[in-house]
Amino acid sequence: MMNRVVLVGRLTKDPDLRYTPSGVAVATFTLAVNRTFTNQQGEREADFINCVVWRKPAENVANFLKKGSLAGVDGRLQTRNYEGQDGKRVYVTEVVAESVQFLEPRNANANPNQQGGNNDFYGGGQRNQNTPFNQNQNQNQRNQGYTRVDEDPFSNDGQPIDISDDDLPF
Repeated sequence: MMNRVVLVGRLTKDPDLRYTPSGVAVATFTLAVNRTFTNQQGEREADFINCVVWRKPAENVANFLKKGSLAGVDGRLQTRNYEGQDGKRVYVTEVVAESVQFLEPRNANANPNQQGGNNDFYGGGQRNQNTPFNQNQNQNQRNQGYTRVDEDPFSNDGQPIDISDDDLPF
């Protein structure tokens, strides 16, 4: 059996972060995913797909994504049901995200000229070590002499990089 979903789309609104009674974080959001074809009027339609993510990645999604953010979701499709307020059975189909990847810099809409990174948060809550978060310049000035592990030491340098053949993986 196989149940795998991979989506890339934009959030239709800010993620909704909640906590279960036992304190587990859960975030829900909807992705607008463009279809690969156009309709008879030449317009591109989109599907609106409900997604849910749990634990630390849920908190990361709530903290770093907002309406309009481009995100990639890798997970599985799940259908659940519950009894609605009117007593009728309600069925919900949604993507349970195992991985949510942030595909734009955090401040992409604020300053399109500023370079950003690939901001990934995986299902286990592990942060990709190549993930610059475009920290505020004032914060960088306060931390002079402090080098973050996840900052690219070669960004905006403009100088050639001296790499020996022994360092290459091929």
